[in-house]
Amino acid sequence: MDGFSRRDFLKTSAVVGAGAAAGIGFPAILRAQAGTVKVGVLHSLSGTMAISEAPIKEIVLMAIEEINAKGGVLGKKIEPIVEDPKSEVRFFKEKAEKLLLKDKVAAVLGCYTSASRQSVLPVFEKYNGVLLYPTLYEAQECSYNCFYTGAVPNQQLTDFVPWLIKNVGPKFYLIGSNYIYPKETNREVKALLAKHGGQTIAEEYAPLGHTEFSTNINKMKAANPNVVFSDLVGDSIVAFYKQYRQFGITAKDIPIGTPITTEEEIKAMGPENAIGHYTSFNYFQSLKNPQNERFVKAFKGKYGQDKVTNAVMEAAYFQTYFLAQALEKLKGSTDPDGLIQEGLPGQQFQAPQGKVKIDEKNHHTWLWARIGKANAEGQFDVVDSSKDWIHPEPWTKVLYPDKDCDFTQVPKGSKSGTITVKSRS
Repeated sequence: MDGFSRRDFLKTSAVVGAGAAAGIGFPAILRAQAGTVKVGVLHSLSGTMAISEAPIKEIVLMAIEEINAKGGVLGKKIEPIVEDPKSEVRFFKEKAEKLLLKDKVAAVLGCYTSASRQSVLPVFEKYNGVLLYPTLYEAQECSYNCFYTGAVPNQQLTDFVPWLIKNVGPKFYLIGSNYIYPKETNREVKALLAKHGGQTIAEEYAPLGHTEFSTNINKMKAANPNVVFSDLVGDSIVAFYKQYRQFGITAKDIPIGTPITTEEEIKAMGPENAIGHYTSFNYFQSLKNPQNERFVKAFKGKYGQDKVTNAVMEAAYFQTYFLAQALEKLKGSTDPDGLIQEGLPGQQFQAPQGKVKIDEKNHHTWLWARIGKANAEGQFDVVDSSKDWIHPEPWTKVLYPDKDCDFTQVPKGSKSGTITVKSRS
């Protein structure tokens, strides 16, 4: 804000009152910077996670370009401030502080791994910033300052694990990268296996960025599971799938089931290494509907016909529109409390996956669920899908039946919307 510090802005916001903070009759000097609204873009463009995160940055810039071409936010252009945290958790925290305190962005679109998200949340909570996070994640969290537009387990694992048990077999061999998301996800997978008559026959983890899996694959061959369930991330995905095939294991022998491998990683590894393996996501590039066809055409037209889209990119795309719509709802005000309490909750968008919405209570997003089987073209054939969009459950009921998130039932100013509910059977 030209001539205004964040402290001055918050002080003045308190004076003009809650109605003004929501953008009603908000003085022009307190609105977004003249001519532009600064927005942070925080994704790794180098390091082990660049394979997954660099395309997300591209899609965010495309969405901003589209919004600006339509007049921006009440005539003001969105100005992206792009930062590269280089796949290092410590740099995410540093870059988040820069974006909030130096650049004074209205919000940040960013982070990919749960480790990066958890590293920046204290920064957003301390300085009352707004983070929109596009990646599927393990749940068990709700932050006042974060809006989650990727899938939570009830939108991704709850149907996927039973489907694999029924259609492939009950014995699962779990392998993941050694950090928060895979470990928490595998806790949920094990609970679902126990509930649905499946069996965990092994569980192991590789360092983030690890690319040598011969020992692991030999163990898998010896164990002979029905499914190898992988939540490896980044460069490890490409290395694992390639070596899996090099060891002579195909999807007909032991298919890989995963909630994280997308079209982007398949493009990097070559379709021949992924064919027949399964992924659970809300969105696939292969979906046939007008919104997705426009989305894919626009992305390929801007960045190259060999480019592919995926679920996290799609979430990054529609969350950019969520933010623009929220700023318009607030008459251009960039007051963070206004965005968090009034602007973002309830926002809807006709996304490439179908209609999506930020839940009014828990800051998570109503999404669709689909299971895809990788084909020879590097795309996914949808083999199962939900009949409607699915309400997000920020606390996994199979593990935490007595917890939920509801920011309407906690005291104002609380940084967590977690509440205790009656145990569910």
